[in-house]
Amino acid sequence: MKVALIQMTSGSDPDVNLAALSSYIREAAEQGADFVLTPEVSNCITTDVAQREITLVTQSDDQMLAALQDTAHDVGIWLSLGSLSLKSDTADPRLLNRSFLISPDGMIEAHYDKIHMFDAKVSETEAYRESRAYQPGARAVVSETPIGTMGLTICYDLRFPHLYRKLARAGAEILLVPSAFSPVTGVAHWESLLRARAIETGCFVLAAAQTGQNTPNRATYGHSMAISPWGEVLCDAGIGTGITYVDLDLSKVAKARQRIPSLLSDADFEGP
Repeated sequence: MKVALIQMTSGSDPDVNLAALSSYIREAAEQGADFVLTPEVSNCITTDVAQREITLVTQSDDQMLAALQDTAHDVGIWLSLGSLSLKSDTADPRLLNRSFLISPDGMIEAHYDKIHMFDAKVSETEAYRESRAYQPGARAVVSETPIGTMGLTICYDLRFPHLYRKLARAGAEILLVPSAFSPVTGVAHWESLLRARAIETGCFVLAAAQTGQNTPNRATYGHSMAISPWGEVLCDAGIGTGITYVDLDLSKVAKARQRIPSLLSDADFEGP
């Protein structure tokens, strides 16, 4: 299976971001990709609350989602739309950070709402409080497809290994981690976390990432990666925008789990 990881610098204008994504997806399809992945919050990155209120819409009104469903159908690829910032149609006024898995016929096969909110002060000058703007999801998602069984996650979820173990036990062979990591945490932790999740689960890990200066006060790390079930880095996109390709052999999942059958070896224990 040929996979295409899209690395981009989403800004505050969804129309500009959609144009870039559509071009990348069509290019990837022309290059023979079976599965194309986009980063977290592909539609809009802004720290301006007023602009967010004006720009963002609910899922049913989101033109990017509808357009990319059509694009996936037109070019005949599987698409992981890493995530969209969406208004909720529930009583909770906070936004949704929602990932979509779209089939070659343009249908939404699965969606996942980010469970873990990034509330952290990563340096003396850089802090995040996602829980103020976003409501957390409450359901882990696995989707069985003809190209492999997918476990859907988003960015900060990466720091919670129990989620990934549960996805693997539920059948996941490929773990999706669309992200918008900060440069501070990216340098220190990104590769280590991706490799750890792959090793712990015997899964492929695919992580399409935002990169560069998204807004005047928000930058992202880049380095979209694919990791093998044995923990090997199969590709690293660096910091530029564009498409990175990698071929996956799903038989390597079973081989890694046969060598290290840790998913079958959890033990109950007391304490502390």
